[in-house]
Amino acid sequence: MNTEDLKELIAVWFHEDIREGDHTSLSCIPPTQMGCQQLIVKEQGIIAGIEVAKQIIAYFDPECRVEQFLHDGDEVRPGDIAFKVYGKELSLLQIERTMLNIMQRMSGVATTAHTYQSRIADTKCHVLDTRKTTPGLRYLEKEAVKIGGGMNHRIGLFDMILLKDNHVDFAGGITNALTRAHDYCIANNKPLRIEIEVRNEDEIREAIATDIPDRIMLDNFTPERTKTAVELIRSLSKRYIEIESSGGITLETIHDYAVCGVDFVSVGALTHSVKSLDMSFKAVK
Repeated sequence: MNTEDLKELIAVWFHEDIREGDHTSLSCIPPTQMGCQQLIVKEQGIIAGIEVAKQIIAYFDPECRVEQFLHDGDEVRPGDIAFKVYGKELSLLQIERTMLNIMQRMSGVATTAHTYQSRIADTKCHVLDTRKTTPGLRYLEKEAVKIGGGMNHRIGLFDMILLKDNHVDFAGGITNALTRAHDYCIANNKPLRIEIEVRNEDEIREAIATDIPDRIMLDNFTPERTKTAVELIRSLSKRYIEIESSGGITLETIHDYAVCGVDFVSVGALTHSVKSLDMSFKAVK
């Protein structure tokens, strides 16, 4: 995420939280009083969002100074200190909740991605995120997936073509959907990768016959059907076509899919069912 886009988000976050003023802090803290707070990890996991936190701090009060001890992607345990921030106590108090919300969320996503990827570390398969993200936080959540060791699928509807079952049905079938997508890319000079979701072996055969897709998604296949589908794709395709498993795959089943020979397993739970990593921002006395 570029700096200007992030600044726009930060402005929205602070408007949401502070608006005309933090009356609690303003009522009891002198405006020139200086202090220090430290970010304390309270739960084991993968920390993420430190670089974003530094930008949040700099945006709100450029005079604050950050003393950093940990980095994005580090494994952390309860009691670890990520960083200390020195500056006006009013600034530290007003930064606290916005910064914690982002760091806790990103760290939760990174920890979840790390856990899923660790389950398939003995294979060549990679875990992917999806578009099932928190509105407004997609770039940060997808960055957290990478920090945790996962990989990004597409960012949005603009950077890849993914023909799902509804597209196929509306287009009148696999061949129509793929051909139209291919022709669209050529006509509009858009070198986009094309992926198509298939539901059975007949659709696999039809997709490969077009020689168009860069990736085939096996949606809601069982591990047994996945193994058969992978063998079919590898036997029929004249070039290497990536294979992705998707649909209801859990931490308990992800390895069963990975060992079938798929290149990717996409998991919506990386971002839509995440528990934030517990941490706090406490005054240093």
